[in-house]
Amino acid sequence: MAIDGIGELLGADEGLNHQTIDTFATISQTDLAWTEKIWASMAKTDGSLQVNLGLGKYQNRGIIDGFGGVARGYEQWTVRGSRELHSAPEDMSIGPIRYEIIDPLSTVRFILEPNDVQPISFDLVLTGVTQPFFEDRNLIRNKTTGRIDVDVIRYHQGGWATGEVTVDGTTHQFTRENSFGFRDHSWGVRQAVGAATHDLLRPPPKPRAEGEKRPEFRGGMKWSPCFFERPDGSFYETAIHLTQGVWDYTSAYINESDGRQHRVLEAKPLIDYDPRTRFVRGGELHLTMESGEERFIEIEALDNSGFHLKVVGYGEWKGHMHGTWRGPLHFDGEYIDDCSSDEFLPQLGQLRDTPIRVREGDAVGYGIMESIVAGVWPELGLTAESDHRVAYS
Repeated sequence: MAIDGIGELLGADEGLNHQTIDTFATISQTDLAWTEKIWASMAKTDGSLQVNLGLGKYQNRGIIDGFGGVARGYEQWTVRGSRELHSAPEDMSIGPIRYEIIDPLSTVRFILEPNDVQPISFDLVLTGVTQPFFEDRNLIRNKTTGRIDVDVIRYHQGGWATGEVTVDGTTHQFTRENSFGFRDHSWGVRQAVGAATHDLLRPPPKPRAEGEKRPEFRGGMKWSPCFFERPDGSFYETAIHLTQGVWDYTSAYINESDGRQHRVLEAKPLIDYDPRTRFVRGGELHLTMESGEERFIEIEALDNSGFHLKVVGYGEWKGHMHGTWRGPLHFDGEYIDDCSSDEFLPQLGQLRDTPIRVREGDAVGYGIMESIVAGVWPELGLTAESDHRVAYS
């Protein structure tokens, strides 16, 4: 039900939450890269099993897509779904993939129902140990065209995961004692949505003297929220997001359970990587606070766990990318028996959700680390051979 100049009326319009002179079916701009996204990763504390789920709503493309998946060591099962948004504009689901809000800003539910794509399913509830916290606004303007490439805000939350996960006929229990998880919710204009645009102005090549070699590129990304429990039972978290290279962005905080946020002046990851795959194995995170205080976080990867994100739209994979039209309703997926193998590693790359155990003094906890390391880093044992072997996305 709509008339000219006014968007479609939705159930959400019944509430007293409007902030524009239009309905919730309409957003404030027409950028095709506009996205609202839900992400979650939950794992056993011993690293034996990991579950991921995500939803992406692309209002200006008329699409909602999502995924549910399970990783066990280097194995990964993935179910992907996409549908026309208009078929159910307010549903946070695509077939068997579903997200539910149980208690706003505290408890949410992630469901992958039994399906015909892969022999996996789960029903997990994530309960936060602190309130959600925002990261700094991620605003990046293209240096060549002046266009805004990224304008995103994001909040995240960590806590305990409970429920059941079924893999190939075997059901596993996630409990408060053996499982944890993190979620985030972001919205705005983001990169890598749909097919790349090929008719835009390209940056001119930098002039080089005759015989001068192209400078070696070194860069990367770390995104890692972690929560810690003190001996007295109270919680706090660290939230680090560092990007260097094509886009430069830093957001780093220590967040207290009472809502206070302490800005980190400098975050220096000193990470140990597998020299072949460049997967995170452990290390330390050195934080310098605005007060001058130095803090040191110990990091340990949990077993060989890690959920690869390229297969679920973070980069192109078999015709899939965030926000790509796949028809009115589409499902597919696959099973990969060894994501670290020479067959799959070059296709999958480094970007994976790695569950980690963390410690700061007598406070211990868990986190997720996403990592990309590009270029040759002899000081880290990362050679040109491994740089060539792994993709960055």
